[in-house]
Amino acid sequence: MAAPGEGCSEPAGREPRLRDTPEDICFEATANAIALHPARPLLAAGDVDGDVYLYSYSCTEGENRQLWSSGHHLKSCRDVAFSQDGQKLFTVSKDKSVHVLTVEEGRLETRFPKAHGSALNCVLPIDNHIFATGDDGGALKVWDLRKGDAILEARQQEEYISAMAVDGNGKILLTASGDGTLGVFNVKRRRFELLSEPQNGDLTSVVLLKRGKKVACGSSEGTIYLFNWDGFGAASDRFALRAESVDCMVPITDSIVCVGSLDGVIRAVNVLPNRVLGCVGQHLGEPVEQLAVAPGGQLLASCAHDQKVKFWDVSALRGLVVDDYRKKKKKGGPLRALSSKAAGSREDFFADLRDEAEPEAAAGSDSDGSD
Repeated sequence: MAAPGEGCSEPAGREPRLRDTPEDICFEATANAIALHPARPLLAAGDVDGDVYLYSYSCTEGENRQLWSSGHHLKSCRDVAFSQDGQKLFTVSKDKSVHVLTVEEGRLETRFPKAHGSALNCVLPIDNHIFATGDDGGALKVWDLRKGDAILEARQQEEYISAMAVDGNGKILLTASGDGTLGVFNVKRRRFELLSEPQNGDLTSVVLLKRGKKVACGSSEGTIYLFNWDGFGAASDRFALRAESVDCMVPITDSIVCVGSLDGVIRAVNVLPNRVLGCVGQHLGEPVEQLAVAPGGQLLASCAHDQKVKFWDVSALRGLVVDDYRKKKKKGGPLRALSSKAAGSREDFFADLRDEAEPEAAAGSDSDGSD
């Protein structure tokens, strides 16, 4: 198994310095999936060769360290996720298997070799015993590690399950699909609830916002669709970004998400009022595969086809309040840089952001209403 580099380090021969963000971590194969530990500075990554790595990361130059690697998957590792207690790492693969590894040693603790009939695409821990998996054929399974088997199996969607999200009670599970629908499942009652109307393009991501009252789904057409929590049948709003696609999305605050696109740009987007705030970072023309947020929401990690994991300082987004007022700005201009490493950044990159945040085409309401 080929081992990746410890990081894309600066030349040796000088004192380590403290950086705003950890150095890039370089891999010999493209990393499909990344996850950040819920409590410690640890990053897990799965690559197209099926290898899984655990790194410790640090803002001190030269301090990123590979802790272990695992080569148990026979084909590409599609997704990785830490358990809520941070003691286990779930990995799923194109080889149709689910692996559960110990975080401390990378030891294979549990293996479901033929977990699905099709290649697996995503995994979501729901609590310390229950987790969900979705595959390329639209099938969903919810598993109980205590029983060692699936407790819910369904195939309500016609295309691949791209992403999943669960409410704070671990009761309602949402699945985004390549057929353009959002699936709703009741984990507690172990049953399918409903499907949304199909949207344009593949739904690629799903996150909860506005204290769980809103659900945002990204699409391959570059649109974010919004659903009310009690109205999953049809989107309540849609917001077209000036982006080729929305391939992945993570919440930074209750209203702000970061989205990755085919063009390699990571955009910060405010939801209700709908506003593209600017660019957090970029992978220079390489499609962004996945995003992950560190505990506390200060640090964002991204992986792309350039075989690197990059880190971005998003701490300034947490204090940002976007109101309904929008200063008119010429469309088609460059995205405002929102971090020191974003293209076109400058020292005063946050000056007047509230007034000059980039408006984008939106359909439906442009205000938060009562939420």
